[in-house]
Amino acid sequence: MSIILNYEEMNEHPVVKLLKKQQPVFWENCYKIEGDSFENTLFTLSDLEDAAERLERFRAYFKKAFKETLATDGLIESPLISVSNFQNTLAETYVNLPPQLWIKCDSHLPISGSIKARGGFYEVLKHAETLALQAGLLKPQDDYSIFNSDHYRQFFNQYTIAVGSTGNLGLSIGIMSASLGFKVKVHMSSDAKAWKKALLRKHGAEVFEYADDYSAAVAAGRKISDEDPNSYFIDDEHSRDLFLGYTVAGRRLKTQLEEQNIVVSAEKPLYVYLPCGVGGGPGGVAYGLKQIYGDNVHCYFVEPTHSPCMLLGIGTQTHEAFCVQDFGIDNVTLADGLAVGRASGLVSRIMTPILDGLLTVEDSQLLEWLKLLYETEGLKLEPSALAGVAGPTFLSSEDTLIKQRVAHNTQNTFENATHVIWATGGNMVPKADFELWI
Repeated sequence: MSIILNYEEMNEHPVVKLLKKQQPVFWENCYKIEGDSFENTLFTLSDLEDAAERLERFRAYFKKAFKETLATDGLIESPLISVSNFQNTLAETYVNLPPQLWIKCDSHLPISGSIKARGGFYEVLKHAETLALQAGLLKPQDDYSIFNSDHYRQFFNQYTIAVGSTGNLGLSIGIMSASLGFKVKVHMSSDAKAWKKALLRKHGAEVFEYADDYSAAVAAGRKISDEDPNSYFIDDEHSRDLFLGYTVAGRRLKTQLEEQNIVVSAEKPLYVYLPCGVGGGPGGVAYGLKQIYGDNVHCYFVEPTHSPCMLLGIGTQTHEAFCVQDFGIDNVTLADGLAVGRASGLVSRIMTPILDGLLTVEDSQLLEWLKLLYETEGLKLEPSALAGVAGPTFLSSEDTLIKQRVAHNTQNTFENATHVIWATGGNMVPKADFELWI
């Protein structure tokens, strides 16, 4: 398959022409491979199991360091909830809305309140574990609650962890790194909210602010970090460890579905709708789910109409070669966690044979759903976390072509499926900010 690499050809590409309209779209992934789509990817099942086992070892640390994790015995996990009131109200507009609608509340993950607590915490913990093992401070069989000690914090204070972020990743990395004793440098793009910067500074992080977008903040942060041999840089664009941390969500969701007596099969598939920024979080979750359910799970990414970087990358198969700004799309959105102009090339390539499709959604629609969810269920999310609602509402529309695609992809009825909207953040949003959105 030839790859288009010049702007003239790209401007005529059907996907680019579609995205330049900056209107909501549904794109079926024509590159998806049925069956074993993991053959040429970078991770093995043992990699995913290793990530899950590492988080198990650190449960003792979480219980000591963060009292809010005592209720879950040190497990960093979020609830899966049924939202019947929200669903019933939506069904007044979307009459064919599927009956099995759930929300996965990563918005309520302990400590940092977003999906970034998964991959972000994991990579910081793995780095800390590696340093401690190399220094002879730790043996694999030790009780990991010892990480919550002045001795360990003094040791880690020799080192710096740096991160580039639009907000939530920086928050997760910053809080966890500071708790362990690392020096922390967070490079925040222009989209980052003031309250997130303030909270990071409260935890002792050094925050760098940029007038440019996510990619620029990451590039500047990486350059500064590379000048310090004791500095470790984390970003969603290239990190294998971040990705692996997110994959653990797959087996956690499986457990929760079983607790609700929900069967996932060819006849009763699972649909998952994931908000997408640079791609690491949704990519890791989708990958973990595909490892468990194979063709019985169908994953969709949802992006703002003004920041459709992953649809640009996968739809044209140029991955990270271009950014949305190259084609006059401004990358300005209220959904700050999704305000990314250039997709992760790592994730774009991994997701190409896996994703069922991608959708885009307008900011105004996110705010309508944000208000409706709060009024019907009392759930407080940030705008980016509502992006997943576009999945079941769009796919349940009367568009015959969409219905045919759904039937073709699943080989059974759309209505028999369990549908999960992944809510990625919002529980920590200050009251004043949330009231402004309302």
